[in-house]
Amino acid sequence: MLAILEANRGRYVNGQYIADKLSITRSAVWKHIKQLRTEGYLIDSSPNKGYRLSAENDILTEQSILPYLEGAAKNCRIEARKSLPSTNTELKKLAACGEPEGKVLIANEQTAGRGRMGRSFYSPADSGIYMSVLLRPQLSAEKSVLLTTLAAVSAAKAIEQVCAVPVGIKWVNDLYCNDKKIAGILTEGGINLENGLLEYAVVGIGVNVSTADFPEEIKNTAGSVSAGGKQVSRPYLAAQILNRLFADLPKLESKAFLHEYKARSVVLGREIFVIKNGMQIPAVAEDIDENAALLVRYADGRTEKLSSYDISIRHIGQKG
Repeated sequence: MLAILEANRGRYVNGQYIADKLSITRSAVWKHIKQLRTEGYLIDSSPNKGYRLSAENDILTEQSILPYLEGAAKNCRIEARKSLPSTNTELKKLAACGEPEGKVLIANEQTAGRGRMGRSFYSPADSGIYMSVLLRPQLSAEKSVLLTTLAAVSAAKAIEQVCAVPVGIKWVNDLYCNDKKIAGILTEGGINLENGLLEYAVVGIGVNVSTADFPEEIKNTAGSVSAGGKQVSRPYLAAQILNRLFADLPKLESKAFLHEYKARSVVLGREIFVIKNGMQIPAVAEDIDENAALLVRYADGRTEKLSSYDISIRHIGQKG
């Protein structure tokens, strides 16, 4: 029933039509509508018109996302959960058991969301997109960072399209808007020890859509895509991210997306700290190479290509 209402979102659907389509009684239709309302769905009803799923519904479900999928993304198998510790952790378990490519796991809330370098990712209920996508690319483990950078470009383009805000990328996996982090990408995988190729890759994408009241430690650096007051549909944005990602994946081998990644960089030409062994080492970010490694120059003139270390942007008055 939810699929019928979602396919006609914003339009009334005759109750008898729903009953006939599902081979149930009109009374059963009403009971299902009542249950959906208790789950938080906004459903209007009219004696002469039937039932209408309000366009303001923002609940993440397979049925709410599917109508917006296009192209290769239409082959995704979406599973939505109310709450998970981590979508990446759960999808990695499925991948290790042989789950085919194209599985998408999305949660309304994460109780133990994760980012790079073991950091947590704040994932409160009803305010963000927390999803993981299972891929099985023919890619070496050393080049897996390319998946992260491609996903960052795809997500940035989708957010700009839906939210009409400029999105930059902080190497290697964070999306920024107005100097605030609005999204993060975390790619994890399993490696075939015989050939050194990835057996699978799980690309986790977390977006702060309407998130507010951030924890004290990130409240000055984190933001949301709807901070300007614009109403953003989470199902629609999630679908557009998937559309962009699967449309861009064929560019992975040719690396045709890297010029977009560099063009969106918020670190190139800026003073940064390279974080190694708990130390912040001053440097300047000079370039991003063909494998998405960051070329930095230290104060003594030495240069280094970074592929795994973390960095932070130096601000005026900040010491390290």
